[in-house]
Amino acid sequence: MTEQQRFTVVATLPEFELRRYDACVVAEVEVGGSMDSAGTRAFRRLVGYIGGRNRARRSLAMTAPVVQAPAGRTIAMTAPVVQEEQGDRHVVGFVMPAGETLETLPEPEDPAVSLREVPEEVAAAMRYSGRWTESAYREREARLHDAVARAGLTVIGSPRWARFDPPWTPWFLRHNEVVLPVAAPDQLPTRARP
Repeated sequence: MTEQQRFTVVATLPEFELRRYDACVVAEVEVGGSMDSAGTRAFRRLVGYIGGRNRARRSLAMTAPVVQAPAGRTIAMTAPVVQEEQGDRHVVGFVMPAGETLETLPEPEDPAVSLREVPEEVAAAMRYSGRWTESAYREREARLHDAVARAGLTVIGSPRWARFDPPWTPWFLRHNEVVLPVAAPDQLPTRARP
């Protein structure tokens, strides 16, 4: 099974989970193009890095999710592929396996690939299945913003898109999430994710 980013569930609300994500390191690439195409454009470079295109010629385990977020904003997520966007620029990242640090990870050969430490954070996460389209993401992003506001939480960062499955996974079986960093609430129970 693919290693996933580590987190603790702080609270389960009707429309989302409130999570505390562990600190991690991400390998990321900034690319241009549409939100829908950014993940594909960055994927090859990131797979090259974990596949041994690095100074040590060391292979690294694939983790989940892939994350995407707007360029110019940092990705605060560990494993999945995370995607952020800003205009037509996007940062797409792979969370590195747990226990890896900037000191233990090999240096990328591709100058477009960079490594970055991501601190622990609290975030609201809304899970959904379906196609990897901007419209599906935007619909869930709006719903998550509304749900977070109704819960009385304060947004402190940009939303990101987390995709957990390979492209050949049928669309109706895909695990996707919208993740929104929030200020840590006081006195909520915690339970570790299995």
